[in-house]
Amino acid sequence: MRQEAERGGGLDGQAVLLVAGLADLAVSTLGSALGTVRGLLRRSDTAELAAEAQHDLVARGRLVLDRYATVPPAHLEVLARHSLARRGVDGV
Repeated sequence: MRQEAERGGGLDGQAVLLVAGLADLAVSTLGSALGTVRGLLRRSDTAELAAEAQHDLVARGRLVLDRYATVPPAHLEVLARHSLARRGVDGV
């Protein structure tokens, strides 16, 4: 099976390699995350760190809402405003 999978022998072999790679990635990521959590729990400024993280998340949330929730002005509306502004400057 291993030799066949190494040669790219069929969809079954590729699927097995893909699943094995994803599982390895998940395990290594989980291990790294657990190490980070352990390190954070040992810190003396955990409350300050959590408050800063909350502040950062709120700021990111505002940015996302500003980016996707606001509707840009209509194109013709922008052109009309530019035209009015030019008329005021040119005096026409």
